Amino acid sequence: MISAQDVKRLRERTGAGMMECKKALTDAGGDFERAVDLLRERGLAQAAKKSGRAANEGLIESYIHLQGRIGVLVEINCETDFVANTPDFRNLAHDVAMHIAAARPRYIRREDVPAAEVEHEREILRRQALAEGKPEAIVAKMVEGRMNKFYQEVCLLEQPFVKNPDVTVDQVIKEHIARLGEQIAVRRFTRYERGEELEPAGVGE
Repeated sequence: MISAQDVKRLRERTGAGMMECKKALTDAGGDFERAVDLLRERGLAQAAKKSGRAANEGLIESYIHLQGRIGVLVEINCETDFVANTPDFRNLAHDVAMHIAAARPRYIRREDVPAAEVEHEREILRRQALAEGKPEAIVAKMVEGRMNKFYQEVCLLEQPFVKNPDVTVDQVIKEHIARLGEQIAVRRFTRYERGEELEPAGVGE
């Protein structure tokens, strides 16, 4: 028997609707954590269906950290002003800005990394693998594995989310897409740190 209290608790935990929470608990046989996983899986599937829709509204969020030592501006887009003005969307924008301040991404997604930088990194990793005495036959696989770690370090969407390292920033955004019912995208960001050398800002379309 699924209690109303369990449904309420699941809704508070995930932000999903009452009916979705009740169905997830039923499908999970009352297992609360499994129900959370089911809602996440279903939410990501719904988010994928919305990925092609235009997102031209939204907001620019700022975040200042360490008494003005680090500052971030990030533009996050959605489809309507209505969603842009919801606390949920504004909290997401704030969290993403805070994450950028803490995690220092340089790009939004791996497609944004310049080809020359990718090839340079790939060549360094190839030489490292060879220097470790690895056979040529497995060097390529090692390089690809290490390139994935490189992307996780420099690309915002692939980084573990600072408030919950068990999920990536991309997963957090997709969960909000499912919850708010609109496409959401990080368009661009700029991160400043007092005294640092000037670098190109992360951009994306």
